Amino acid sequence: MTKDIIAPAGGVMTDEVGAVTGELTLATEIVGDREVILKVQYKGADEWYRVTDATIKVDDPAKLAEAEQQLLNRF
Repeated sequence: MTKDIIAPAGGVMTDEVGAVTGELTLATEIVGDREVILKVQYKGADEWYRVTDATIKVDDPAKLAEAEQQLLNRF
């Protein structure tokens, strides 16, 4: 799942480069069968960064899509 946003005040904090600002694209990624992470990139760029503290672990793999939507809804 992806979502285009304008960064909120202070930007979106990432593990790799700190805060990113401006026009961004968010994307979820399923890791294994029980974890969903949120990544961000500058809109149109090639590089993706992991959003700090944006991971959901699920007990039931059937709930992965719900977890993806929860992460995107943070922004």
